[in-house]
Amino acid sequence: MAFIGTLRNRLTKVVVGFVFVALAAFIVGGDLFTPGSNSFFGGNENVVGEIGGHEISLEEYQAAVSEIEANYIMNLNRRPTETEMPAIRNQAWDLLVARFAVMPQYKELGVTVTDEELIDLIQGRNIDEGLKSSFRDSLGQFDRKQLNNFLAQMKSLKMGHPNRIQWDMYQRNLGPARERLKYENLLLKTSNVTQAEAEREYHAQTDVAEVSYLYIPFYYAGADSSVKVTDADSKSYYEKYKTRYKTEQTRSLSYVTIPVAASAADSAEIRKALENLAEGFKTTDNDSLYALNNSNNENAFATYNVSTLPENISNQLETLKPGVVVGPYQEGNSFKLIKMVKIASDTNYFVRASNILITWDDASDASKKKAKDKARQVLNEIRGGASFAAKAFEYNNDATKQKGGDLGWFGKGAMVKPFEDAAFKATKKGLINDVIETNYGYHIIEVTGTKTNTTYSVAVIEEEITPSDATRNEAYRKADAFANNLTGITEFKEKAKRENLSVFDANNLAANERRIANLGDARNLVSWLYRDAKVGKVSAVETIDDTYVVAVMTSQVEKGFKPFDQVKDEVTPLAKNEVIANQIISKLRGKTEPLETLAQQFGRDAVVNSSNDLKLSASSLVSVGFDPVAIGKAFSLENGKRSAPFKGENGVLIIEMKNKTIAPAVADYTTYKTQLSQANTNNRGSFAISEALKEAAKIEDNRYKFF
Repeated sequence: MAFIGTLRNRLTKVVVGFVFVALAAFIVGGDLFTPGSNSFFGGNENVVGEIGGHEISLEEYQAAVSEIEANYIMNLNRRPTETEMPAIRNQAWDLLVARFAVMPQYKELGVTVTDEELIDLIQGRNIDEGLKSSFRDSLGQFDRKQLNNFLAQMKSLKMGHPNRIQWDMYQRNLGPARERLKYENLLLKTSNVTQAEAEREYHAQTDVAEVSYLYIPFYYAGADSSVKVTDADSKSYYEKYKTRYKTEQTRSLSYVTIPVAASAADSAEIRKALENLAEGFKTTDNDSLYALNNSNNENAFATYNVSTLPENISNQLETLKPGVVVGPYQEGNSFKLIKMVKIASDTNYFVRASNILITWDDASDASKKKAKDKARQVLNEIRGGASFAAKAFEYNNDATKQKGGDLGWFGKGAMVKPFEDAAFKATKKGLINDVIETNYGYHIIEVTGTKTNTTYSVAVIEEEITPSDATRNEAYRKADAFANNLTGITEFKEKAKRENLSVFDANNLAANERRIANLGDARNLVSWLYRDAKVGKVSAVETIDDTYVVAVMTSQVEKGFKPFDQVKDEVTPLAKNEVIANQIISKLRGKTEPLETLAQQFGRDAVVNSSNDLKLSASSLVSVGFDPVAIGKAFSLENGKRSAPFKGENGVLIIEMKNKTIAPAVADYTTYKTQLSQANTNNRGSFAISEALKEAAKIEDNRYKFF
């Protein structure tokens, strides 16, 4: 049954990954979803979108979601969480897209998969690659006998058996997947490269030109710094290249946040509650049960060694004994009470030490002797009363520098052998008699805790420091007071300034967006933005995690083209380039002087360069950079001719054709035909075909009205 495990993993990846895999996307039976006739809201309010002219009702969409959700449960044996449901809804939408935008194309072209073909995919001459890869012998070759045994096992299973369900799902996938493959192959085979195209590609790769060119970048040294670009110039550029600024529907908002954080009074109250529990904790006979009943931490019992003990306990080792309660003390965002339940031992020993390391400059004997003498000098100074911690700060260059050389508790294997041996041999606390040599240098060691294998079992009461209801209510009151009777963007920002609230912007949010910058999952806020908001309208208080949020809608962009005002900052420098280019061209127009002479008019940034092996297939020129238009201009010139000045990608150019060598005709252009055919295939793969079909279907996604 190894294949079932493989199969389950594959299907699980489809469900868990939530990607629009072509195979999974077309598992949509003709009667899987039945459009509902009853309107939940009445009229068109029950429509969540339109695909290929077909209106998707809420009932139909929810049926698709239920199908994906059922597959998820079957594969993972649990229901999806709320954070996973958005991805499931997206996959359900993709399945509907497949049904109404893609599969009709199969029917129109007569693409089908017969029963005979399906049998052939499972046990015929053209076994599905997924099956072949799962049934291999020791040499990695497809083993038909293994497959036949598996098929016999599946046939013997009753309907409804989990493995049989998995196998049936796999079989159902085969037909739609093969239909997809047939359809894509039909499209790909229509990509025919003609003899003329192949010949043109041959010349693009083999014709060679010798050119010289003058290049003046837009911002050359002598450019007129007073060039001003008017709104009319920018708008003219925008209208000329408007198609570059296509966009889907988007909306923008600004917002303020009022965090809900525990106050000092909340913290004090939680500490007080644990103090009240301490006496009962000391006297109870059932430590773990008492801890569980009085804690929001399920891990009410723990066993430590000296190296893992919480710092608040490790500092009291000498006074700890069973029955002692430590705390409450704060650790991170919680208060803890810890009761020592049992002190025992195990086979692992630990020791605690501090270290000062004196390194040598090089591995020579002289350098080592110098370092050793220095280390012994420091050791004697500490014996004479100098502070070990101060010397560690002076000589150490690692993290222990700030900790007085303290290495904490460590076990066998944690340190290099000579250091470890010296520390573990110590029978009492204090300085090791002499310096210890390792590969790192000479160590001065102070044992601060002799070796021990003691373990400590403790019961733990833990209470997270959370805001009280009063604190939450106060934060909400502040947020609600801010939002109350507030309208308009200007008023919103002015009030935020008066109340010392930072204003954040979230621009160009799509209808199905879920996340907003520092808010995380803010689906409710985006839903408000599209369902109820209008420019200048202020939202009610939204709760996002432990934060109250108030927002104002600042702008909206309908599907089509971004408005000029939104892209003005992007357009203006491009429009300025065009103005400068026109000025340069006007200065050069009609000039016949040598290129070097013309370059002198434009300062040090104007360059004259040449290329002796320029090809039409190239896309850039030295000094100029990417500029395919300039390459095309060059090859349009006859030998000895000069182009008029023209605007390129990065500046203005004049090109002179010195000599153009046209490659001789060849009898066979097959190589170039193959190259073009492969390029066409790569550009028209599964994803490109899928995207083209979806675009042609004119999909309207209004799920934001419901989810």
